[in-house]
Amino acid sequence: MSGLSKTNIHIQRILFPALEEEFGSLSDNERRFIRILGLADLSVLTARLRWCGVGRKPHSRDALAKAFIAKAVWNFPTTRLLIDYLRANANLRRLCGWECASQVPHESAFSRAFAQFAQCELPSTLHRNIVVEHTNGHLFGHLSRDATAINAREKPVRKKSGNKCSRSKKDPKRSPPKKRRLEEQPGRSLKRNLKELPRLCDWGTKANSKSRREHWVGYKLHLDVVDGDIPVSAILTSASLQDSQVAVPLAQMSASRVNHLYDLMDAGYDAKEIHAFSRRLGHIPIIDHQPGRCRPKIPLVSPEKERYRERSSAERVNANLKDNYGGNTVRVKGNKKVACHLMFGLVALTALQLYGLLP
Repeated sequence: MSGLSKTNIHIQRILFPALEEEFGSLSDNERRFIRILGLADLSVLTARLRWCGVGRKPHSRDALAKAFIAKAVWNFPTTRLLIDYLRANANLRRLCGWECASQVPHESAFSRAFAQFAQCELPSTLHRNIVVEHTNGHLFGHLSRDATAINAREKPVRKKSGNKCSRSKKDPKRSPPKKRRLEEQPGRSLKRNLKELPRLCDWGTKANSKSRREHWVGYKLHLDVVDGDIPVSAILTSASLQDSQVAVPLAQMSASRVNHLYDLMDAGYDAKEIHAFSRRLGHIPIIDHQPGRCRPKIPLVSPEKERYRERSSAERVNANLKDNYGGNTVRVKGNKKVACHLMFGLVALTALQLYGLLP
C-alpha cells in the first residue's frame, strides 16, 4: 500500500494547505472529492475522447468526468442541480477545471458526455484501475457477495413466451435438454459469461429481511466486497435474474483484481457449481445452506459461523451506495447508462474506503 500511503501524505501535507491558501477553507465534501481525484487517473481514460480536429471542439471530457464524480460525492439527484451548484461554488468549479461560471457547459453537453462515458464504460474501467493499482500485493481475508435492487424509470421488457416441446421423453427425436447456465459458466471465459447475462429492464422479486416479497421495476446490482467495505467488482443485470447466475462471472472478475481467502455468500448462492468453482480458484467457500423439501437446513458451525458474519460488509456497501452516492436517484434509462451512473458512485465510494486501509 506504499503508493496509496504516499498519495495520502502528499494530499494531506502539501495539496490541502496549497489549495486552502488559494481557495480558502475547504468543506468536508471538497476534501473527499480531492482525495478521490488523487486516486482516479482520468486523463489516461479521457485522452481517446479528446477532439481530433474534425467538427466543433467539444467541452473537456476530463472536466465533465470530474463533475460526474462530484455529483456522486454531493449526492445530487439531477444533473441540473449539479450545474447550478458548479456555477455557484467557485471551489468545486475550479477543482473540476472551469475558472468562471460561464465556462460550465449546458445540460445538453453533460448529457452527450455521459452517453459517451456509458458507451465506452469509462467509470467501470476507472474503478477497475483503482482497485488493481491500490490493492496489488494486499491479501484480503474475506470477499462478500450480494445483490441489491435498483429501481429504474423505464418500462419493463415483456418476456417472450417460448413454445414448449410436446414430445414425449421416450421419443428418440426429442432434443437433449439444454445445460443450465451454472453448468456452462465455469468452462467459459469472463467475456462470454458477461455477454450471456440478461441486461434489460424488467420486474424483480426478492425476499427482504422479514421474509416478505418485494417487487420492483429496474435492474439488480451484483457486488463483490472485500474487507474494509471496499467494492472490487460490480455487474448490473436484469432484475429478474437469480443471484446465483452471476456468482461465477463475479468470481472471475474479482480473481483478476484482488487476492483473498474466503468467499462469503448467503443461501441464494448455495449450488454445487459455485462451491466447486470457488475451490478451483483456491478459495474457501462459506455459503449459508439452502433447505429443500427433502433436506433440512444445516446451520454453520464455528469458526465458519464467525467468519460468515463478515458478509454484512456487502450489505453496508449496498446501503452506502444507495443512501450517499446516488444509488437511489437513477434518472437515466438503459442498462449502460444506469451502470455508468452507479459506477461513478462506486468509484467515489471505493476510493474513500481504500484510504481506510492505511494505518
